[in-house]
Amino acid sequence: MRYRWKIPPSRPLETRLLRQELGIGELAAACLVERGFTDPTAAAAFLDPRLKSLADPFRLPAMAAAVERLWQARSRGEETVVFGDYDVDGVTATTLLTEVLEGLGWSVRQYLPNRFDEGYGLTQAAAENCRALHPGSTFWLAVDCATTAVAPVAWLRGQGVEMVVLDHHQPGPVLPDVVALVNPQLGGEFQELCSVGLAFKFAHALLKRGRQEGLPGFEEFDLRPLLDLVALGTIADLVPLCGENRILAQAGLERLTTTRRPGLVALKEVAGVTGPVRVEQVGYQLGPRLNAAGRLETARQALDLLLARDPSTARPLAENLDQHNRERQLIERRMSDDAIGRVRSRFDPVRDFVVVEAQLQWHIGVVGIVASRVLREFHRPTLIIGGEGGEWRGSGRSIAGFDLAAALRGCDDLLLKHGGHAMAAGVTVAPDQVEALRERLNRIAQGCLTAEQLVPELRLDVRVALGDLDPRAMAEVARLEPFGQGNPAVQVWVSGLRHARPPQRLGAEKRHWKFSVTDGRTTMECVWWGAGDRPVPEGEFELAAVAEVSEFNGRRQIRLKFLDWRPAG
Repeated sequence: MRYRWKIPPSRPLETRLLRQELGIGELAAACLVERGFTDPTAAAAFLDPRLKSLADPFRLPAMAAAVERLWQARSRGEETVVFGDYDVDGVTATTLLTEVLEGLGWSVRQYLPNRFDEGYGLTQAAAENCRALHPGSTFWLAVDCATTAVAPVAWLRGQGVEMVVLDHHQPGPVLPDVVALVNPQLGGEFQELCSVGLAFKFAHALLKRGRQEGLPGFEEFDLRPLLDLVALGTIADLVPLCGENRILAQAGLERLTTTRRPGLVALKEVAGVTGPVRVEQVGYQLGPRLNAAGRLETARQALDLLLARDPSTARPLAENLDQHNRERQLIERRMSDDAIGRVRSRFDPVRDFVVVEAQLQWHIGVVGIVASRVLREFHRPTLIIGGEGGEWRGSGRSIAGFDLAAALRGCDDLLLKHGGHAMAAGVTVAPDQVEALRERLNRIAQGCLTAEQLVPELRLDVRVALGDLDPRAMAEVARLEPFGQGNPAVQVWVSGLRHARPPQRLGAEKRHWKFSVTDGRTTMECVWWGAGDRPVPEGEFELAAVAEVSEFNGRRQIRLKFLDWRPAG
């Protein structure tokens, strides 16, 4: 897939100011300016994220009411049911709340819905099953779900159950009748937070309340060891790594590197994660294994792993999750090949603004991953649907400029259930409504997406010469980490390049390229992962790439990770 290069204009005045005030080089200063940090004070805070900079948790909507209801549960000795979700965000948030509440004197039970039997979030079936399992509980704390669960919440109210909700998904036109709905999407700040971030803010609010009242145990309770969970859920949920998430993710990655939590120690071992834990390890090694349980069976195994108290309990759980992940990868690969082939056979880039693909007995546990793969292939908002019987379930992923959750609200009459946020959402639909859903979503997209938006944008930070990418510059660029959603890795534009040596194929299947490039003064290695059959650059060319420091067998080198190329001029 070719990209639409977006090359920033030179801004020498702002760049010079940052260089002078912060004592940094041209490359780091230009990258900060491109990310919107032209004020030296704001730029310095970005480069040095501190936990002490986290805002007062009581600035979140309904936080004071939520804390008050939890306080009543504690004073009354009520059993608190933490109702979570089956993805990494939901499982880590459930774990965090369990550890905090139990550690501070609450009586806690947990419940995670089953993707296959109950569906996503607080459905009626999940509410009834949880109620049957905990018939004596009159107070539930729902996390990572329930913002749109109007009917199940009303049913629970009739059963004498009160509820506090911590969630980051978009609300519908009617809000559930709960004691407190702590959701940053209802307005104000912190809209980048996912649910484990909200759970951490909620725990902070509880601690502040307890310390103000001078209660024993609250002053000594330390939230920092829980940041390993926060980093896991935040990075795995693909929320923007900016604002408070940047602070939480960086501190959490440091905790993940040195964590003594038995479940995470075991998970790192089976995933082969050694040394400093970075975003890539969470996204590609730890997160998928935690997700695998909920995709193929029940997420309870992932929760039990994170709550495990000793290595002998944790290790078998981690090995089981690793096996589930291998099975998930096989199912996903087959489904992805099938879905991409079906779409390619009839895809019209002029007509098809949204991809909706459905198939009987496609595994509903991996539809979201497959949707992401199809989106990367065609750069269209994508909804992948599977199942059996009269109710099929699907998961969608979107592109910039198309609010998928809002679009699904415009298809409410065609759907049995739906929910999510702008970039990711889920649906339940009758199979005979799939074609109508495809047509409706395409009409909606045609009204709000331009032809330009349907070509993937490659946003470059700065134009450089190869010689600019020296160890000092790369060390300064590393201060912009953690990279991820909302704070992408530094992407550079290099011109006047030629091959220094003939390109070489890499990998057992020869799907990758490695080549050395030179601008006549400096030579540097470039790696093109997943190139497949696409042609390598020839003659004189320009390169868009990620500048990175590679470590292999104890050797560190600066290299380029290929993004795109075009002929010189």
